[in-house]
This record gives sequence, C-alpha cells and structure tokens, in this order.
Amino acid sequence: MSFFLHHTELNGVERLIVRRGQTFTIILYLKPDSPEFRIGRTKLTLIAETGPSPRRQSDTKVSFSVGDSTVDTEWSASAITDPSGNTVSVCINSSPDSPIGLYSLTLTQGKQETNLGQFVLLFNAWCSNDAVYMRNEKKRQEYVLAQTGQVYRGTHKRIRGKPWNFAQFEPGILDICLKILDENPKFLSNADKDYFSLISLSSIWTWTLSQLPREINSNDDNGVLVGNWGEISDDGVHPGEWIGSEDILRQWAESGPVRYGQCWVFAAVACTVSRALGIPCRVVTNFGSAHDVDANLLIEFVFNTDGELISDDSIWNFHVWVESWMTRPDLGIKYDGWQISDPTPQETSNGVFCCGPASLTATKEGELTTVYDTPFVFAEVNADVVTKLQLSTGKILTVRESTSSVGRSISTKAVGSDERRDITHKYKYPEGSKKERQVYEKAQHHNKLQQRGEKPGLNLKIKLIDNMVMGSDFDVYALLKNNSMESKTCNVKIFAKAVQYNGKRGKPCGYASGKLEVPPGEERRLPLRLMYDTYGPVITSDLMIQVSSITFDESSNYHRAEKTIVLDEPEVEIKLMGRARVNKPVTAELRIKNTLPEPLKNCSFTVGGRRLACRRSSSVMYVLSVHIQSEAKGRVVFRPTIAGPTVLTVKFNSNKLRNIKGSVKVDVTY
Repeated sequence: MSFFLHHTELNGVERLIVRRGQTFTIILYLKPDSPEFRIGRTKLTLIAETGPSPRRQSDTKVSFSVGDSTVDTEWSASAITDPSGNTVSVCINSSPDSPIGLYSLTLTQGKQETNLGQFVLLFNAWCSNDAVYMRNEKKRQEYVLAQTGQVYRGTHKRIRGKPWNFAQFEPGILDICLKILDENPKFLSNADKDYFSLISLSSIWTWTLSQLPREINSNDDNGVLVGNWGEISDDGVHPGEWIGSEDILRQWAESGPVRYGQCWVFAAVACTVSRALGIPCRVVTNFGSAHDVDANLLIEFVFNTDGELISDDSIWNFHVWVESWMTRPDLGIKYDGWQISDPTPQETSNGVFCCGPASLTATKEGELTTVYDTPFVFAEVNADVVTKLQLSTGKILTVRESTSSVGRSISTKAVGSDERRDITHKYKYPEGSKKERQVYEKAQHHNKLQQRGEKPGLNLKIKLIDNMVMGSDFDVYALLKNNSMESKTCNVKIFAKAVQYNGKRGKPCGYASGKLEVPPGEERRLPLRLMYDTYGPVITSDLMIQVSSITFDESSNYHRAEKTIVLDEPEVEIKLMGRARVNKPVTAELRIKNTLPEPLKNCSFTVGGRRLACRRSSSVMYVLSVHIQSEAKGRVVFRPTIAGPTVLTVKFNSNKLRNIKGSVKVDVTY
C-alpha cells in the first residue's frame, strides 16, 4: 500500500521506496518469548542513516522514539499493536527536508539493536512542506511520473518533435541516478561531511547548480556524457541515434562517460535523473538561442570585407535545457517555481561547466543580479543582435540591428498530451512591446551592476578618509548610490558613538541629517564632522568610534549602514644609539609626538625586552607634561645577555593617550 500512497509503485515492489515528508508503515514480528509490547511503556528508538559516514550534524543520521503519534515536519514514529499481540505496526514519518538517498533503519530497545533493513527516500512533489511541492496533480503526473516525452528540434519555422524514453522507473535506473550523486566531486573530497547534504531543503538549488549540470557532462569530472559537435568518430554513438536515457545511463554505470551527446541528449538525461529522484522536471527547447561569449547581452556578428566572421558570438538554430520545479530559499518566494538548468557544456560557471539554476521569473523580469547564471540565460532568449563590418582601415561600421532574432517559439511538451506547448511568454514579454524594451534596459543595467559587483536599488555605505589620527578633526560620509533607473529623494541621517572592542556602545559624539536627491546611476554624500572636542572625552583607550547611517526614500524603503573607526595612534619612535653587543651597554632614544590639541600630563615610557637586561632605574621614565605639538622624549640603557635577534618594546602612557606601544628589532652580536 505504501508504494501507491508514495507514487513509487512504478519502481517495483522488491524494496521499500518512499517519498520524504510522508508516512510509511513497517510491521515488526515479535518473538514468541519476547515481553509484551505496550504502547507508551515499551521504549523503542529508531535510527535512520544514509551515506558512508552518517553524522547528525549533516542530518545523515537521525534517531527518534516510537510514540503515540507522528509529526509532519520531522522524523517521528507511532505504533499499533495487533490484537493477537504477535505484531506491531510502526508508522514512520520522515522530515520533508531530509537528505535523499539509500537509508538503513535500525531498531534499538535498551542495549539490543536490530537491523530492520534499507529503504530509499526521494523528493516529494505531493508534500506541501517539501521544496519541490507541486500543487497540480496533472502536472505531477507529467513532470515526475511520465516516462516518455517529446524533445523539440529544428528551426522556429519548422519545429519537429522527437519522442524520448526517459525510463526513470526501469529496473536499476534509480540506483544509477543515486550513483550520479555519489560521483559529486564535493562529496568525493569530503565524504564524511557533504554526502547528500547538498540536496537538503536549504540548498536544493545548490544541488541543481553543482550536481546535476556538471554531473551530466564529463568536462570536469566523470560525468555521464561526452559532448561532440564535430565529426563523430567510430568510438561512440552519434547523438542523433539515441532514443532514450536508459542505454546511456546503463553504459555510464558500467564503463564511465558515454560518447556522444549534444544539447538535447544532455537535457533529456538530466530530466530522467531529476524525475527519478522526485524533482518535477521538463525539457525545454529555445529556437534562435544566443550564445553570448562576452556577457554584454549583445550578439555581435563582425565580418571583414571578405565576408569572414571574425567574432565569437553565435546563435544556435535551437538549444535544449531543462527546467526543475523548486523553491528558492536563497532568493525569496517571488522566485519559486521553474528553475532553468543547462547541463550542456558551453561556458564555465565558477570554474566548472554548468549553468543554473536561474529563476524563470528572474529571467523574464531582467533581474540579472539573482544567482545563478541568469545573465547568460537571459541573453540566450532575449539578446539583441548587431551585425558589423570591419573595414581594411580597422574602422567598424554597424550594418544591421535586430531586437527579435533571439528566443523564438520556446517549446516544451504539453501536460497530458504529445502536443507542443509554446512557453515563450514565460521567458519574455512580447517582442517589440514597451514592456519588453523596459526589461531589456533593466537587464543591461543589472548586468553592468553585476559585473561591477554592485547591487540594484539604493546602496548606502559609510565612507572614511585616510589619516584619522587621534586628536584631529575629520569628516566621515554617508555615501548613497542610486543603482536604480529613476531618481530617488532620500532622508539621510548619520551619527557616531564611542564603542568598546566587545561591541558595547558608549556615548554619542556626532550627528548630521539632510535630504539628498540622487539621480539614476549617480551618488551623493552627507558629511559628518567628527570634532576632537566632542569625541575625545567619550572614547575609551580602545580608540574606536562606531558610525551608523540610515536612509528612507519616498517609498519608505529603509536602508542602514555601519562601520567602526579605529583611530590612528601617534607612533613611538625608537632609535638605537650604536650596535648591540653581548654584555655591553647600549642606549635607545625614545620619542612620541603629542597629536592632541591639549597638553599631556603624567607621561611615562615603560620599556622591556627578552634578555635585554634593562636597568631598573631606566625601565620606567616619567615626563611631567608634554605641550601641544611637542614631543615626549626619553632614553633607556640596556645590556643584552645573549646573541641573536630580539625585540625592544616600549609603552607610552599619559592622562589622554594610553597604552601606545612601539617596538624595534635588535640584532645582538658578540
């Protein structure tokens, strides 16, 4: 019965395969001489483990007691005793964000442990608490359970659907898909910590990024498929000959990377793996797919006067990738839903050949600062095309421009039929519409921000100057940069307080406010003058000031920035008057400048050093007072006791400047 409730009956009934966040039942047969089982009195504990080195810290090992009831959001169990007293039915609920994989289940009672066997835990599109939850049953049947589909190829004027057998429920295929997870390079390098934790709820999108795209292609590791877009040799199968994923996956499991694949093969195999693991997935074809090499959202075809193409950008007749359905806890609920991943090795992302997951919503809206690889995907479906001519003089002329050549008839199989569904509207607004141009301009803007490492919208920072010396007056700034596409008017406040090294705030020592109008792409600043007369009396010997700023724009959006200033101290200068020799006296001159706008009182130098034998009478020297801009001076005589390098340290104290330290290396010779 569990197989049907968990929609895993297509995997066969030889072993237990269940979906996370949903209960399943096991039956315990009691030995004839075993004590009577009483619910609530007989203490039973279950331990579920997965991976080579199960650890509670990575959620690959959990233990839970058998109680009166189960809990939907965590591992839990309840029991029912058969009237005969010979069996106990244990209902187990797994956590909806558990790592997926092959689990072992152990029952403990006191010191006795019983191995109950193994089960496979998968993602659960039927569980509302799972990251891959899909509300519509017809879509779940299509995107998780359908074993066949259509992959579209050709041109936007002549689209041809080709059948593909995903075969995710064929015997052994699930085990191969789990093996693909085992081959993850991050797992192999740190197996005791990272096994399957990559695909827990909090980082399922990271799994799609670092696991599926890079594991389907073999460019960086022992991935499933070797790509080939040139002449196909006799050592492999032509990509056009494959009709399904089963043969490819079995060959990979037996002998490693399979020759050969192209984009539709990479995508179809990725879809098989996703559906086998329980992630809703569909194959998508983009006709007129741009390959933007220099990431400027423009496809630039540059020809010389002989008609030869001398640029690297290109437009593919079609390109195929996958979309996976999941939440995006890293981006926020707005970007939940379909996520674009491309296992075809085109360009590297963070040093490896993979692409995605890029939110479909972010792609349509031109939100290119969202991870991962959204600028590349946006360019594939919405780049502008410019044709240029390079003259013999080197001058380049623009010959033609097009805003509608890229991203046509974006297609996927319809739910419940073999009909083609056009989903271009999910990727972009209608070509030539005002909204489409607005999104493109925003995308260009966001792309430039991303390349500069900046965020869209208003950015507030605290700007400091150099040489903030204790005793001086200086300015700090609230720096407001407008990375939006419209002017912003903001109320800005900046204030300063003394702060100790442990973060405890002291008394205020500065405040300023004002209204700033910041045009698009520009920045404005509000200064705060910090006066010694104000901050001097309140800061401690740590010499630290915390500067904070807040701002509200006309839409009442709130921004805050904070920075801690460590004031520069005057330097203690130490000058050796001669060479340092073993058992010979040597003199060091000491001086420090008073940088404060007031005299220093009760001044002293304290000196010391390892095996320097400073004279007790000169180890502490007192100077009654030091006037403004004057220097405190002193001398110390020491006698080294051993040859080799050592350090002479000096500490200066006064009523205003405290614990100012300096040092000098001393090379002692015979």
